[in-house]
Amino acid sequence: MNNQTFNMDLLQLEGLKVTASSSILAFVLFLLIYVFIMVSNLGLVVLIFMERSLQQPMYLLVCNMSVNDAFGATVVIPRLLSDIFIPAGERFIYYIDCVIQAFCAHFHGATSHTVLMIMAFDRYVAICNPMRYTTIMTGRMVAALSVAAWVVAFVLIAVNVGLSVRLSRCRSVVVHPFCDNASLFKLSCENVLINHIYGLISSMGTMSVSLCSVALTYLRIAIVCLSSKNTSVNSKALQTCATHLLVYVIMLFSGFVIITLHRFPHLSDERKLASILFHVVPPSMNAIIYGLQIKAVRQRVMIIFIRKKIAVSEVK
Repeated sequence: MNNQTFNMDLLQLEGLKVTASSSILAFVLFLLIYVFIMVSNLGLVVLIFMERSLQQPMYLLVCNMSVNDAFGATVVIPRLLSDIFIPAGERFIYYIDCVIQAFCAHFHGATSHTVLMIMAFDRYVAICNPMRYTTIMTGRMVAALSVAAWVVAFVLIAVNVGLSVRLSRCRSVVVHPFCDNASLFKLSCENVLINHIYGLISSMGTMSVSLCSVALTYLRIAIVCLSSKNTSVNSKALQTCATHLLVYVIMLFSGFVIITLHRFPHLSDERKLASILFHVVPPSMNAIIYGLQIKAVRQRVMIIFIRKKIAVSEVK
């Protein structure tokens, strides 16, 4: 069976480890979470593009995060749902599909860092150089920053996954809930030292660069706010920055937990759960955090609910 599987480029995927009695509950839970992620994030994007007052650099940059969150959830959750009622030994995935899923999963993580970095830059310009904000953060600049965030992440992950694809394969079992880069190079019996080195450098490098840039940016913002005597402006600036920092801390903590658990082989089940939560928790919370922070979004949502309530009452 293993030889046939290998020759057909068909891999056995571990998938989500749930008991038969809890499979229905797990399916319903992940389905509801996925629907919520898609509706909240894509709804926020649609609302920003439809509401002229929200078509500002900060909100347009938020769209990058919402699109990336919807993308990251779609990479993992639908596959988990499709395999949840299939016996563990009968979950298969084609190698090319595994490569695509691994690339997209890491691409989502890298893009989360690069997008949050350009959002920090936007807040820096808005607070530390408000008189030149409109001349610096033009539509062209927003587009350039957005493209740069996605392209840099794409190149980093393309090299990472490319180093794994070049390897020959002697195994056909992916011991993970979904395909990632580590799953790909673990299929090989060759020396994968370069994969470990580049993977560690790229992941830790991305996290370090984003952490340093965000920390320095907000340190500068804090200095400006403390030296300013305009309390109302400072309060608004700190509220906006606190929202961004909360999103960043959630994402950074989720990624740090996964990297830390990789160093403890006996905690493999916990690491697998953490890797799933990375594609579930931040995408679930980001849209809520930004949606509640943006006053215009709260007002628009309230208007929609009031209109629906009025329509229902008129029908009755």
